[in-house]
Amino acid sequence: MDQDNPTQLQTSEGNPNSEAAAVTATSATPSDTSALATDSSTGQHAVPARPRRPQRTARVEGSVDISELKAEPKAESTALPNQEECDPDGNVASHSKPSHPSAVKLSEEYTGPGIKAGPKGPGHHPVRAASVPHPSASRHVPHHLNPHAQRALSVAGTADTQAQTVEDFRLHIVTWNVGSATPPDDITSLLGLNVGDGNTDMYIIGLQEVNSMINKRLKDALFTDQWSEVCMERLSPFGYVLVTSQRMQGVLLLVFAKYFHLPFLRGVQTETTRTGLGGYWGNKGGVSARMSVYGHTICFLNCHLPAHMENSDQRMEDFESILQQQQFEGQAATGVLDHDVVFWFGDLNFRIDDLEMQVVKSAIDNNKFSILWEKDQLNMAKDSETVLEGFQEGPLKFPPTYKFDVGTNTYDTSGKKRKPAWTDRILWRLRATAPAGAGKRGSISGLTSGAKVTQHNYRSHMEFTVSDHKPVSSIFTLQFPYKVDLPLVTIIVEDEWNSVADATVIFKLAPNYSRSSWDWIGLFKVGFKHYKDYVGYVWAKQEESDFLRQEHQVTFTEEELPKGSGDFILGYYSNNMSSIVGVTEPFQVIATHCLFDVKMKEVDVTKAPPSSTTAETECKSIRGPTEGSSSQLFGPEEQEKNSQDPGV
Repeated sequence: MDQDNPTQLQTSEGNPNSEAAAVTATSATPSDTSALATDSSTGQHAVPARPRRPQRTARVEGSVDISELKAEPKAESTALPNQEECDPDGNVASHSKPSHPSAVKLSEEYTGPGIKAGPKGPGHHPVRAASVPHPSASRHVPHHLNPHAQRALSVAGTADTQAQTVEDFRLHIVTWNVGSATPPDDITSLLGLNVGDGNTDMYIIGLQEVNSMINKRLKDALFTDQWSEVCMERLSPFGYVLVTSQRMQGVLLLVFAKYFHLPFLRGVQTETTRTGLGGYWGNKGGVSARMSVYGHTICFLNCHLPAHMENSDQRMEDFESILQQQQFEGQAATGVLDHDVVFWFGDLNFRIDDLEMQVVKSAIDNNKFSILWEKDQLNMAKDSETVLEGFQEGPLKFPPTYKFDVGTNTYDTSGKKRKPAWTDRILWRLRATAPAGAGKRGSISGLTSGAKVTQHNYRSHMEFTVSDHKPVSSIFTLQFPYKVDLPLVTIIVEDEWNSVADATVIFKLAPNYSRSSWDWIGLFKVGFKHYKDYVGYVWAKQEESDFLRQEHQVTFTEEELPKGSGDFILGYYSNNMSSIVGVTEPFQVIATHCLFDVKMKEVDVTKAPPSSTTAETECKSIRGPTEGSSSQLFGPEEQEKNSQDPGV
């Protein structure tokens, strides 16, 4: 099988204005995708071998002008030693793969991935192994999901994938001090959704000064805060699911990922550190989220550091305190800097020293930012502060992002007349596996654990005027071999659910998976926002007789099925890991079983027909509340808590 041919993208050091290089990628198109077959000797379903995923295109979200991109020579892939290593969850992932995977019998109803050879007869629904989701080619898929469908064909790797094969994982990071403002109506350009081709794998959004007045905090505690809601509303139609979030008063961190990556994002943990008022107040400090991404540990740290020109030393002290206090559970990475990759961003509040207001504004007006770089406090601190060693930042080729008159692109005209500064920053750091030499500081090329970071663009967004800060975004590609490439739970479903009889789910557990009696399988509509945004669920109960079984089966009752037709996926939620550890590809539910028809039989049709509201109310009276309605008080996670509390 042909191997991918990844091409390195680099931001030119000689020309800070240059963006990512264009790449004409030649992909290894899957010539054979095996459908799920039944082993005649055992009577059990076999998991099909998966093809290598095609190489993605080089289009980049954000401000990149595609016409200005130029090709760069191909770079060598960084190989990872073939060894065993424990991930943060205590599971051992083997990097060596058999060179000749076992053949899997093809279903006669399939001629390729999701393509049927002939008409489907009653009771002959093709069954698909769902460890690697991809939409069926036999039905229409929204245009923005097509690139992901192609990528997802082998996103989890194959049995013959070698550890030296380098994959791309694209991140879009945003930081914005929103100044207690309500979200703007449209954040499309901030997320790059207007020019992007859908290649982004994960969005990380760090906000500061989210409205944290007492009445607003109480409301946010009962309902989703406005900023989280607008981000979910904008990203979920493109297949992004909220992985985790963490808030400390006005500091908010949101992490989204494509739904098919969820089983490979493990060991998700969050931390908060208050530094305001000597550590007692959360208006300043840092919030972080860490996780293992395909076996590589990554930490995202969103900080809001002390303000004012004279507090540069205090900012460094607070940053060092945050790093010392934030400790995570697990053996692979306990501190922030122990992770393979760290992204540090936020309102870091560093200012421009020495230069007068007129000099700064003149440099901005004439695009002579290099004059300001030399006096930027953060740039100067890199030469003297040990804690900053290894942190890298792209060239600041955009105007200072603070301070503006709200509603305008005019720098501060108030009585304070704050001097413009790059307070809002995004930096990254690769973990060194050997002590850095006495040479150039901050350059740790070749000293990392197999991951490589490329920054494609680094920019501000002047069009947003609701705050006195401008948002800043950056797009990165992480290049690394997949050290963990098989899900902990593989779910097998019918291609279509045309009746209640089809709603049977088979799932297989990995040998190293620790199952809980409170695990459950959720039915999610394509475009769901987070793991609680399910339509229905069933408990993945474990009986004593199940311990030696390789396959397990559960069935959705009629009450748990959706009222309308559409595309859905199934997700296996692990109670021990507090995350989804297995997903299916999208499949169709045909609502021929809708209980609306049952209820209509009880209505006197000789009278006026029931309104849609009446019909929906009647249907709910049979089905019970659905997820998202105010009447559903207890989901699976709440039921678990209540069952253990005799007072409930």
